[in-house]
Amino acid sequence: MKSSSILITALLAVGLSTQAASAQQGAIGRTDLVQEPISAQGHEVVQVRVDFEAGAVSIKHNHPGEEVAYVLEGTLEYQLEGRQPVTLTAGQSLFIPDGVAHVARNVGSGKASELATYIVRSGEKIFAPVK
Repeated sequence: MKSSSILITALLAVGLSTQAASAQQGAIGRTDLVQEPISAQGHEVVQVRVDFEAGAVSIKHNHPGEEVAYVLEGTLEYQLEGRQPVTLTAGQSLFIPDGVAHVARNVGSGKASELATYIVRSGEKIFAPVK
């Protein structure tokens, strides 16, 4: 398993520019679980646990491939560009297509966590902020 340095670097770069907003939005923590090449040429699987404190909201972002978000605990709202918001609770999942900008928000009263599984193009940054 590779270290989380790539994700941490990307998140720190974003976090430094949005430090004040992050303080108001609550904290989001990420734990890398798997990063391995797959049989689809030029792609890899990355799996991450994402923990949202109460009131935490991600920045608008996208990924260089598909994501499946599975809610482990709590209640998360996902706003995918061009779609109505979707609210999921523990045990529910959502498919996020390649490159679609989205925001995730903890709309519950306590901590929320998701298991994010990405099938992405190898060698690209897994997380890209979107304006």
